[in-house]
Amino acid sequence: MQHSPLTYQEVARSNMSLFFGSREVTSLRMRPTTRDMDRSVNVFGEALQGCNDRPMTGFFRDGCCNTSDADTGSHTVCVEVTQEFLEFSRFRGNDLSTPRPEFHFPGLKPGDRWCLCAARWLEAQEQGMAPRVLLKGTHVRALEIVPLALLKRFALDLS
Repeated sequence: MQHSPLTYQEVARSNMSLFFGSREVTSLRMRPTTRDMDRSVNVFGEALQGCNDRPMTGFFRDGCCNTSDADTGSHTVCVEVTQEFLEFSRFRGNDLSTPRPEFHFPGLKPGDRWCLCAARWLEAQEQGMAPRVLLKGTHVRALEIVPLALLKRFALDLS
């Protein structure tokens, strides 16, 4: 039996795994799987704590700021968003407050916690708009972009 090839768009629309015989086709995966993840370690070298599961956050949508090489945006900084930051982000082209039901995204409101791109957090900090940070939920790879001393100045979870 001859199979006609599926296009990338057909796979994306179907939102399903493809199997040919007993072999799963993995080259068309839409998102990396958790087996692609870096170790779950926070900026203190400890186990990464969760950031938020309502709404579900993280590059892997696992509630944590886990990352991998596929996470080109480095969604590694766990923040508590403010209205000021949400407006800043919208102005910069990333509207996080508008619900997007097609992506199962309810939109963020002030007080929600979210895994933010490290470079966006740094940009917001440079503009005086950075939200507060939960260091225990911030992945160690955020330190490739943002110095720990700077993150500590915005920490919610330091005693």
